Amino acid sequence: MKVLHVYRTYFPDSQGGLEEVIRQICLGANENGVTSRVFTLSEEPFPRALPRLEADVIRVRKSFEIASCGFALTGLRQFAKQVAWADIVHYHYPWPFSDLMYFVAGRHKPAILTYHSDVVRQRLLLSVYKPLMSSYLNAMDMIVATSPNYFATSNVLTQYAKKVEVIPIGLNEPSYPTIQEQNKNLSQARERYGSGFFLFVGVLRYYKGLHILLDAIQGAKYKVVIVGSGPVERELWRQARKLRLDNVVFAGFVSDKEKMALFRLCRAVVFPSYLRAEAFGVTLLEGAMSARPLISAEVGSGTSHVNIHNLTGLVVPPSNSKALREAMDELDREPERARRMGLNARQRYEDLFTGTLMGERYVKAYGQILGA
Repeated sequence: MKVLHVYRTYFPDSQGGLEEVIRQICLGANENGVTSRVFTLSEEPFPRALPRLEADVIRVRKSFEIASCGFALTGLRQFAKQVAWADIVHYHYPWPFSDLMYFVAGRHKPAILTYHSDVVRQRLLLSVYKPLMSSYLNAMDMIVATSPNYFATSNVLTQYAKKVEVIPIGLNEPSYPTIQEQNKNLSQARERYGSGFFLFVGVLRYYKGLHILLDAIQGAKYKVVIVGSGPVERELWRQARKLRLDNVVFAGFVSDKEKMALFRLCRAVVFPSYLRAEAFGVTLLEGAMSARPLISAEVGSGTSHVNIHNLTGLVVPPSNSKALREAMDELDREPERARRMGLNARQRYEDLFTGTLMGERYVKAYGQILGA
């Protein structure tokens, strides 16, 4: 079976949670005999076909971008070529340009769509885009929600309930570097950052709630390490300077080995996203896989499918720096409780969120569509 994944960004040009989800779907499907390709945009698409372990990445030049939606007006011919190669096309929403690509060159092939997030911020543009979006979602053979929580609370998904399947995101642990106690990366990370800190990992975007986190840690005796870069990075630097925070470290982009070492060294993972644009939170899964307790905010999305309050960690109200600080203080002063929560998080990962389980579910979905 040949599957073409379609999304506006992918490795190595971009690194984020959604890209990691696509990678993990490809890895899990590969275990079941699926050959995958990823069609994406790039500022510098050379080479155009980039072999990777999980899939061949087919890149076309991005022409321009409007409200984070990339367009590739010269890429439609290449897209049609890749659609012809595939048995099934797997779209990843939201990316409005993929709606256009589907109707121009993809509508003759079976199609599945993973619905990663509602359109949250661009309300004015949504009113213009909505007719195209409705036609696009209606045309899909199957729509996948990444958690029962998001399915239940999305006004869009509930309109298509008859064609929605829930397939939670999973991670293939062998695809991550193994960090042993005597590992050089662990020693270097411990020397640079210490241990017992709270860890955030992700692209620094407006909905991640890092401004809330910075407000929360004023005067805290423990350290917060923020891994990643992104659009609001400079704003966060300015806020940290204004608050005179000496207990926050902006680590920027780090390698996968260093990232996994940081998961090993941290007290807990803190994930303060406060809007529904945060549909799941791959970082929470990475923390659970690493047996670390989790702190997240209740926004009616998949974050509360991963993190169960008082079992795998703590769930706080969104946009509430006081509650976030209290949760961090609680895990800092109760290390044994934090350790137990981390073990519970690891068990929940093994039961529900492995890459193998996700891959099997997607391959079953592909088979249902092709069989129909």
